[in-house]
Amino acid sequence: MIKLDKKTKDQLIDLYKTKKIALEGNILKLIDPDGDVELENYLKETTDKDKDTRRKRLEVTRKVQTQNNDLIKWKEENEKIQLELKESLEQTENSMREMEFLKEEADKARSEAERLKEEAENARLEAEIARQEAINAKNVAEGDLELMQKKTQFELIGTIVRVALWVILGVGGVTTIMYILALTAGLDTTVIGSTWSNIIGILLTNAFSIVGTIMGVKYASEKKD
Repeated sequence: MIKLDKKTKDQLIDLYKTKKIALEGNILKLIDPDGDVELENYLKETTDKDKDTRRKRLEVTRKVQTQNNDLIKWKEENEKIQLELKESLEQTENSMREMEFLKEEADKARSEAERLKEEAENARLEAEIARQEAINAKNVAEGDLELMQKKTQFELIGTIVRVALWVILGVGGVTTIMYILALTAGLDTTVIGSTWSNIIGILLTNAFSIVGTIMGVKYASEKKD
């Protein structure tokens, strides 16, 4: 134990009364009051004050620790939020890149569709032109065929008419020559004359009949076509 002399004791008590400065800590437990009431009161008050100060310091320390813990938690939560925000930003950037890629693909698909549409339209126009050309070629071919048929018919009719006329002229000529020879020879021409007249009439009738039949067939054929 520590015993204080009167001067030291008085200085400590005076310092405490005038400036509220006192001893602190475990040293208060080592001072022996040695029956001095004033010193005992000083030690008691300073000890209580020291306990109160320690208690306040402990509360402040606990409060600071609590605040530090709160700050640590807040920091951790803030870091977590920042990490989540960073991941969200990365996901957003990835989504934007994917959207940009999809947009480019959609533009390419639209361009390809427009190109295919244009090609299909061109193919349709070409097919329409080809169909029209085929129709025109068909019409030309049918016209040429009809012209050839008419030409052939005309030629055939002309041939038949010429042959019929030559036959008629030949028979008429032969009959006429025979009739003239009979007249020259002084033979009886009664029978020959009537025969010659009948033959000429028959030949003329047949000639007109042939020509009329041919013209009728030609007219009926053209009307049917």
